[in-house]
Amino acid sequence: MATQMTDGHRRFLQVLMSHGIMEGSVARTLHRDCCEIHKVYYAHDKLDDFINVVNIHLQPFFMQIRKGMSEDDGRTYYALVNLAETEITKMASDYTENELELFRKTMDVIIISESGFASSTDILNLADQLKTKKMKKKEAEQVLQNLVQDKWLSESQVCETCGIGMHLPCAGKYFKAQTEPHCPHCNEFWPHEIPEINRPDSQLPSSAPRERRRTPFSGTRRR
Repeated sequence: MATQMTDGHRRFLQVLMSHGIMEGSVARTLHRDCCEIHKVYYAHDKLDDFINVVNIHLQPFFMQIRKGMSEDDGRTYYALVNLAETEITKMASDYTENELELFRKTMDVIIISESGFASSTDILNLADQLKTKKMKKKEAEQVLQNLVQDKWLSESQVCETCGIGMHLPCAGKYFKAQTEPHCPHCNEFWPHEIPEINRPDSQLPSSAPRERRRTPFSGTRRR
């Protein structure tokens, strides 16, 4: 495919920018519509090639359209991301500088862990290690919940016997029809409250308030 950016590519980019994040099936439909409207060559299996043309022309602006998979539902999503951290790009975030530092440190803990999860206790302890501006544990807990609500992090349940983890929506779906839920890995009894999958993510039950600090979290890899 030629690397010339057409009006079809520009329309795709503009729509993606207005949405922020776009699910794969929606992106494929948009790809087809943009090609048909602007008489651009279209093939249903060439979306990534189409996006690569846009990315070539975004390089001077240190931006890129990236594809990732959601750990909650396994679906593919596309998003326009900044590749450079400047004072201007920092202004585009809904989070303060120290809140972003807490998120970066949280991702470091998740990445180096063998399980791919980090307990909320470990995350809250990072509040004292921030270089930008330290925050109180209560403030860090609120930031943590905001990250979950905004889907930058996912809350999980972990088997107390074998340590396998499941995101709340996954646990809700897997255990929905089981009267006595058992771990899918070791078959031991699953001691956690089963989430109701028909609730919004922000209302999914996790654990009793006193146990909340031990709730495991994982990153959603949206960037």
